[in-house]
Amino acid sequence: MTVDDRFGDDLQRTRRQRFLSGHQSEIVTDPVSDWTTDFSHVDPEWAADPYPIQDELRQRCPIAHTDRFGGAWLPTRYDDVAAIAYDTEHFTSRAIIVSNIRPPADLAPVGGAPPISSDPPFHHDARKLLLPAFTKNAVARQEPGTRAYCHALIDAFDGRDVVDAAREYAKQIPMRVIADLLGFPQEDSEKFGAFVENTLEDINAPAEVRLQRITRLSEYLLEQIHDHIAHPRDDLTSHLLDAELHGRRLEPGHVLGTINLLLIAGIDTTWSAIGASLWHLAKTPADRERLAAEPELLPTAMEEFLRAYAPVTMARLVKQDLHWNGVDMKADDWVLLPFPAANRDPAQFDRAGEVVIDREVNRHAAFGLGIHRCVGSHLARMELRVALEVWMERIPSFTLADPGAVTWAPGQVRGPRTLP
Repeated sequence: MTVDDRFGDDLQRTRRQRFLSGHQSEIVTDPVSDWTTDFSHVDPEWAADPYPIQDELRQRCPIAHTDRFGGAWLPTRYDDVAAIAYDTEHFTSRAIIVSNIRPPADLAPVGGAPPISSDPPFHHDARKLLLPAFTKNAVARQEPGTRAYCHALIDAFDGRDVVDAAREYAKQIPMRVIADLLGFPQEDSEKFGAFVENTLEDINAPAEVRLQRITRLSEYLLEQIHDHIAHPRDDLTSHLLDAELHGRRLEPGHVLGTINLLLIAGIDTTWSAIGASLWHLAKTPADRERLAAEPELLPTAMEEFLRAYAPVTMARLVKQDLHWNGVDMKADDWVLLPFPAANRDPAQFDRAGEVVIDREVNRHAAFGLGIHRCVGSHLARMELRVALEVWMERIPSFTLADPGAVTWAPGQVRGPRTLP
């Protein structure tokens, strides 16, 4: 058995203590009274359809504020979102999921899930460790298996008039791909879905509940890490266990945090993008029929779905008190970076509120902006393209069984959760 003593009981104790040492704010779950002064990105109205809210804010109050979550800001113009995303001097990434708990300042520059939670200069080296696994050539090797799996999922629909395209198709594809990438058991996929929802959606749960859920996820990841230590193989988990930074093996929290990031973000973002694309095609017969007739248009249409239904909203924390674009931000205020709102800014995109599947110029921000632009964008694009190609090939005619039964995930990654 290989010996690696980095991952003992002390690691979990340290993580729990760090969580509990963060600043906890009052949990507020009342309905939103005014989106300019009391917004909540987990409010049911936002989850159901955030775009009219974002459009109104962009006109009335382009940088909204709320006292919820201990204080947070919401810019809605492309230029403001981009400026903050690129500004690592005034905004830290040490926490990127807005909640009622702010991790201590000394978590920077590494953060809990490097490299997405890392600040410069640490961020550069942490990100570089992951790049070989997400090159176009590396992703291309994953495509045949992904395509075969999409076909297998649709084979299982045989004889059924109604399927849940979110849970039975969109969700399953990235769970399979990420499990392969990390070397995790495929049979654990349902656990992955629960981990995703617990991490990203229920941010207003009491601190002790969130700690229990985070601990369960960490325990599972440590089981997989210990199995890889005992039985090394050719996957990304073993790569991280063997990797060195500045002449030393990675700190255990770095390894655990990065695997956590890859599992959670790698699943939910693509699950949401595939589901939103299928939702659009199911409710828009003209676009569906055109893609069926012109399959070569799909890569262009896919980019438009990413723009119009960008799943991800990132977050930063303000480093120090700051007067920024007319508002007074306080140290440790949250700042949400709603890439979906940026992607629908009329100042940046012609016909911004429309879905134009043959849009030729489309420099959208669905994969983020700045140093934290998604390291897995090639992989996500491959999964989305293959998922849509196979679906349109096998099921070119489809519609929503019940539009009122479609539900959307609340929080910072938005996509259909049920899609009959």
